[in-house]
Amino acid sequence: METIASQAKKMIKSYPNKIAVKSENRSITYRELYDRAMAISHYLYTRGVNKGDRVGMLMSNRLEHVELDLAAAFSGFVKVPLNFKLHPKEHEYMINDSGLKILIGEEELIDPIDSQIERIYVGESYENIIKENDGETVNAEVNEDELFAIMYTSGTTGNPKGVMLSNRNILAGALSLSSICEVNKNDVIGHVAPLTHGSNFLSHVAWLHGNTQVIYNKFQPEEFIDEVEQDQVSVIFLVPTMVNLMIQHPDFDPKKLESIKSINMAGSPIAASKLELALEQLGTKFVETYGQVEAPMCITVMPRDEISEKLESAGRTGPFVEMKIIDEYGNEQEDETVGEIVCKGSLVMQGYWNNPEETDKTLKDGWLYTGDLGWKDDKGYLHIVDRIKDVIISGGVNIYPREIEEVLNKHDGVKETCVIGVPDDKWGESVIAYVVPNNQVEVNEDELVSLCKENLASFKKPKGVYLTEELPKSSYGKILKRKLREHHFEGVK
Repeated sequence: METIASQAKKMIKSYPNKIAVKSENRSITYRELYDRAMAISHYLYTRGVNKGDRVGMLMSNRLEHVELDLAAAFSGFVKVPLNFKLHPKEHEYMINDSGLKILIGEEELIDPIDSQIERIYVGESYENIIKENDGETVNAEVNEDELFAIMYTSGTTGNPKGVMLSNRNILAGALSLSSICEVNKNDVIGHVAPLTHGSNFLSHVAWLHGNTQVIYNKFQPEEFIDEVEQDQVSVIFLVPTMVNLMIQHPDFDPKKLESIKSINMAGSPIAASKLELALEQLGTKFVETYGQVEAPMCITVMPRDEISEKLESAGRTGPFVEMKIIDEYGNEQEDETVGEIVCKGSLVMQGYWNNPEETDKTLKDGWLYTGDLGWKDDKGYLHIVDRIKDVIISGGVNIYPREIEEVLNKHDGVKETCVIGVPDDKWGESVIAYVVPNNQVEVNEDELVSLCKENLASFKKPKGVYLTEELPKSSYGKILKRKLREHHFEGVK
């Protein structure tokens, strides 16, 4: 397999004058992108940054993300993207853990961090560096198994872990996404989700086809669809939260998204009823992928021509990975039997940076233990049940929150929902549901309890249903069940 740099070189040579990246009022061609990447690479080299050294990136969605990706690919430094929505103390941990040589980003995000690390501020300082190093080149010998990035997990159960991704991992993910999203050279790839995470994996698809990428720095449903229409974006990555906000917005006009061919929906599961509503509004534009940072995006893939027939499935195994379902002893499960989802292949990370203990827990004989529960049907389609840590054990029986959430989401007045387990003196744990109304159709607690009675065994019925204005979410749009449990305990004291 090739490297990111070798593939990008082909596109730069083939499309030197094509717009490579557009962000707000700025646009640069493929040739300009290469020149700028070389200039910043050369400057970093003069500052002692060599192949294998880590360079941090702390900024909101902007053009520099893409050119620094290219700089890392050609010069061999390892990029470490930091989530700009995190606290400075969290950034400080990642800076120290990864051993950054230098940090590049927005001044207002970097300055609050208590660190003596050398820094480059995007804007005037960064542009001066580009000008002063114009015409310089840096080309390191990089092979497919050498590190390209260290991407940190969300750290929901402790300190975040640095996922080590090689050129091979990134290209395997890009090839998978390119195939499932049906990308060709004429497509315009849009980014509105954070370029520090899921959308960045889609960004690498551009090196396969010479696509134009358009970067948006915020997601406001009504403004976003106007911008997509104007820029004629045809492929984009969205998390389910964004899809829900968009299709349930009272002024949503699906005609403005006619340019969209593929919406890669990933990041967290979407309720079947909400996916059905999205398909009714937009047609067969959605492709679903299931993955983790540890196996970027495409452990399973669901094509857009199949998704309407398999609303409750995450698709079948992707092209650069093997997948199976195992029991607690590591034995492969038969079809339709729930177990842990494990996978191996070119998509799977090299391990966790500076953390051999967690690496050994997660990678066993080459297999990535995802921590997710699921089952496969007789056609090989994966059905995700829940995270192992989120299973509710009540009266000695396993209850899967997602099953209850699917039922609650059937109500026309529900925007989104989250089910958690809370301690119970008699049963061990009780089922509690939090529901966000959509304010379009009236909903109350009694109706939701009745809906569960009609569709679920009695022991799965929530002991309490609480209406709330919003659910706690990570900066990537995932619902934080830990935070919701804390909120619940505070409310019942």
